[in-house]
Amino acid sequence: MLRHVARNELWFDSKMADPSIISNARFTYVHDHHKHAVDTHHIIARRSTLKPIVLYLIAILLVAYSVFLHLDKGKPVTTVIWSFFFSAIMVKLLIWRPIVKESVVIMPEFGVQLETHYGSGRINRRFIPVSKILKPVLNECVTPVTCCWCLSFLIRDENELTLVFKKFRPPLKMLVPIWKALCVATDCKESFEIQEDG
Repeated sequence: MLRHVARNELWFDSKMADPSIISNARFTYVHDHHKHAVDTHHIIARRSTLKPIVLYLIAILLVAYSVFLHLDKGKPVTTVIWSFFFSAIMVKLLIWRPIVKESVVIMPEFGVQLETHYGSGRINRRFIPVSKILKPVLNECVTPVTCCWCLSFLIRDENELTLVFKKFRPPLKMLVPIWKALCVATDCKESFEIQEDG
């Protein structure tokens, strides 16, 4: 069920100002306004210091235990090799797989570039021409167990909404400045789209 609810722009201005940096326990929002009218919005994942320590500790204990089994109980060398291999995979998953930042680069007369930055340094980019964007919308996705806000695009000739942030679910106070900038860039009137799922 999709409901369209118009909101007063003064409500946004009084409740949700557009600062350059907004932080919470999970994400940091940074707004960069460069020269040449390029407007960049970043959602950066805040890194947990406890998770890497625990993962490295588990990897070291696994290797140490397999070496102990080999030396003390005469287990085969393959046990040690497999533990090194498994520990390396765990560390690689921690360092290389996580998404560290998702960015929205707005080029008003050209389009919007969506970027996903990984811990390995790899960046996935997707460019959406401004002529294909019908409207940026804020969706409130409600399921039996969760409720979150998503920023999406209605794209011409596509049946489904295109999510701006593939993995992250930042709070509404971080999404509103990005949504407002997208509305200005695509010449759309600001309004809420509330989607109820479930």
